Amino acid sequence: MKYTEGSAIRDTKAPAGPIEERWEKRKFSAKLVNPANKRKLNVIVVGTGLAGGSAAATLGELGYNVKSFCYQDTPRRAHSIAAQGGINAAKNYRGDGDSIYRLFYDTVKGGDFRARESNVYRLAQVSVNIIDQAVAQGVPFAREYGGLLDTRSFGGAQVSRTFYARGQTGQQLLLGAYQALERQIAAGTVEMHTRHEMLDLIVADGRARGVIVRDMVTGEIERHLADAVVLATGGYGNVFFLSTNAKGCNTTAIWRAHERGAYFANPCYTQIHPTCIPVSGEYQSKLTLMSESLRNDGRVWVPLRKNDGRAPGDIPEGERDYYLERIYPAFGNLVPRDIASRAAKNVCDEGRGVGPGGLGVYLDFRDAINRLGRDAVEKKYGNLFEMYERITGENPYDVPMRIYPAVHYTMGGLWVDYDLQSTIPGLFVVGEANFSDHGANRLGASALMQGLADGYFVLPTTIGDYLAAGPFGDVDEEAVAEAEIRVRAKIDRLMSVNGTRTPDSFHRELGKLMWDYCGMERTEESLRKALERIPELREEFWQNVKVSGTAEELNQVLEKAGRVADFFDLAELMCLDALIRTESCGGHFRAESQDADGEALRDDEHFAHVSAWEFGGEDGPVLHKEALEYEYVKMTQRSYK
Repeated sequence: MKYTEGSAIRDTKAPAGPIEERWEKRKFSAKLVNPANKRKLNVIVVGTGLAGGSAAATLGELGYNVKSFCYQDTPRRAHSIAAQGGINAAKNYRGDGDSIYRLFYDTVKGGDFRARESNVYRLAQVSVNIIDQAVAQGVPFAREYGGLLDTRSFGGAQVSRTFYARGQTGQQLLLGAYQALERQIAAGTVEMHTRHEMLDLIVADGRARGVIVRDMVTGEIERHLADAVVLATGGYGNVFFLSTNAKGCNTTAIWRAHERGAYFANPCYTQIHPTCIPVSGEYQSKLTLMSESLRNDGRVWVPLRKNDGRAPGDIPEGERDYYLERIYPAFGNLVPRDIASRAAKNVCDEGRGVGPGGLGVYLDFRDAINRLGRDAVEKKYGNLFEMYERITGENPYDVPMRIYPAVHYTMGGLWVDYDLQSTIPGLFVVGEANFSDHGANRLGASALMQGLADGYFVLPTTIGDYLAAGPFGDVDEEAVAEAEIRVRAKIDRLMSVNGTRTPDSFHRELGKLMWDYCGMERTEESLRKALERIPELREEFWQNVKVSGTAEELNQVLEKAGRVADFFDLAELMCLDALIRTESCGGHFRAESQDADGEALRDDEHFAHVSAWEFGGEDGPVLHKEALEYEYVKMTQRSYK
């Protein structure tokens, strides 16, 4: 795949000066919109997860006219509901040394020094407000005996800063955002459109001015116009087919924005989560995550002997390798996700894995149950244990869980500036759909933090600076018509192929290819193989995909086909980005770039930058680099030992 290198890009919105003052300076310098003018302004928000739901609710509360879209039958089915373990905040209720600066430091270090300092510090600052907001909404966070909010530890930190609601934190936070959203729907400031999928972005006179959506029940193509568009459509981990994401998660919205001119940043940064139930067979269509919170009390181990087929209870203590505790004594089982995932892969590659195919390690709660008692463990993790038993038929109170790494979160996404605005004026991107806060690896319990920080606190301030110049007048009809024609043409093309293979079969093949060649470990050879095979598979797709039914009705096969078509294009860019970045950092591990201990070896001289890709069509993408500068956290080789 050919590409060219373009001019450098930089974020012009982040203020200079002491990092502690930058967000306050930006809030004060941002233009305000008076209440009477807000009633004249229209905003579209696509996605109703934590970022999109909180953004729509807050913008409605501020007085803007908001249209909210989701492809689910209700906003509360957004994939944020699946987040289990917790949400980080620098409240320091434990008095264990936490602070805003330490959360900032841990996040920059956890991202392997590939995130912006200004954005990460703002995230740490805003984190303390999120907890207050959620408590005021009635989110039932766990509490200690005295009534104070309880916290627990998560990977990449040596303090307890993760607030949680048993193993249902994402669900409870989403319900809080959902009730705020429903309040605005009832008040008439938010107009909700469920079962609608965004298929194109309307760009007129250089600004994002609306979306083309398909009513997934009737098949009707609709156009919706606004003064600004907010994308909160989540990540693209389902490019791998097997992932912890809901089956509906896709890349279509952000990829279409990319085609219209929004730069795509760091597409190769994919997080592999170490605590997933292992694959059980070829029939499987998704994977189930066991919360990282389980690593608080569960101990990870494998047998010392290769190919040890004994039951875990028959393996004596002296013949067990608690390898995370051995290799990383300072952090033990709470090392960051990328570190834990590669360590699990390594011991399994040595032949010491457990379960079918040797692709698993034990997560053992025996010591925690002996120390705390079964009742205490059940109060913390009961619903997670129940879920594990329902899926595997094994009782984790009696036998260790079996876990293995799996695709989970994508740190890449649309490039945004400090205001969360993309390279298309008027197009804002929040939550996992943007690239901004996590660098090359997301620390656990930071996804919920970023989604709510963006939606409740950052976007409502920064979008006002843009909208202060609005309303922006009538939208050019030609631009709207062109977008609608593109959508109809793609649907017609998918319907007319009438081949012999299902979209799912192509998706499964693409996903295996991506996992094998661009998964936990990448090499130049594997990435070149992928870049050779992906175009061939895409060509076969467009010649042989079978879409049954019609476009003028509920048609889930058509929905899947459109999403898989976009995954092909994204997969190619991901592999190109991974090929060019000849360093290892966070979730991007190039086998050619590791130190003597097998740890990721960064190349700060050549790669301390964000890779922001401009869509180039047939001429290939254009790479723009945003230099990353570190004033407060010195770039060093990461160590959790």
